[in-house]
Amino acid sequence: MQKFINNPDNLNTEILEGLLLAHQDLVELAGNNLVVNKRLAEADRVTIVTLGGMGNEPNPYGFVGEGMVDIAVVGDVFAAPGPQSCIEAIKLADRGKGVLLIVLNHAGDILAGNLAMKQAEKLGLNVAKVIVQEDIANGDREAKHNRRGMVGCVPLYKIAGAAAGEGKSLEEVAAIVQGFADNMASIAVATSGATNPVTGMEIAQVAAGTMEVGVGLHGEAGSAKAMQTADETVAPLLDALLEDLNLQVEEKLLLIVSGSGATTLMEQLLLFRSCYAYLAQKNFAVVASHVGELMTVQEMAGFQLCIAPMSEELLAYWNAPCCTPYFKK
Repeated sequence: MQKFINNPDNLNTEILEGLLLAHQDLVELAGNNLVVNKRLAEADRVTIVTLGGMGNEPNPYGFVGEGMVDIAVVGDVFAAPGPQSCIEAIKLADRGKGVLLIVLNHAGDILAGNLAMKQAEKLGLNVAKVIVQEDIANGDREAKHNRRGMVGCVPLYKIAGAAAGEGKSLEEVAAIVQGFADNMASIAVATSGATNPVTGMEIAQVAAGTMEVGVGLHGEAGSAKAMQTADETVAPLLDALLEDLNLQVEEKLLLIVSGSGATTLMEQLLLFRSCYAYLAQKNFAVVASHVGELMTVQEMAGFQLCIAPMSEELLAYWNAPCCTPYFKK
């Protein structure tokens, strides 16, 4: 393993210190690894909390700031934070208008989120929870509880923050966000593995000349297929995503291509071009998009692909201003 780190025991602390030093105008640290929107005290609205381990930078803490997440609860590398940190974040975030807790569907995150929700109920806090579970690789819609949360969490943060910024109630924000969560789909492809920076352990293996379709955020295996061109790769992926969402032609879509850590921006742009052309051929209009690393798996080569239908309301939320370390509009 060749990574520019110091003592692995201090990794979390040093990463968060680096984030704070680089973005002092936007975020601050509090409590037990809580990354906090520096303008949280001014928030007269519903506030947004999410949680997740390190290793998938910039998610989750890179999206803390005005217009997106108010507090990210950060765990160890590829590990969920504890429920006490989550309830600490909910209490800190609460500005009297309620708190939306966004949880990606991974076992540790779900456990921490559920325990935090139970404690919040005991404390009489006004909290709603939305689960991100849009990965089509490991479950159909009838078994969505098996679906992992993927890069779709990022546009979901954006829509949640914008809806909250409009002054909507917690019930209204939760309904909007849940509706979006229920109507997006993602899939990931890897062309090389990665290593855990703390243990040095390899977390995914991809044979030469192949790619893994349906790989997970922590190196969970997908289905091995022969390496193909950008055009050849995205066509069956988009077909699967469109079929999952059961979309009508001429639907307006959000399209995201997120690099997984080692895939060049050149390749990501080529993949996006291929996706855009294929969707146009199928009579779908891309009206919202992003190309770039939003959810990585250390130095894994590959990408995540996410699509979702966009109403005029959702498009307005997507285009609303926001300012976070790694996403701005």
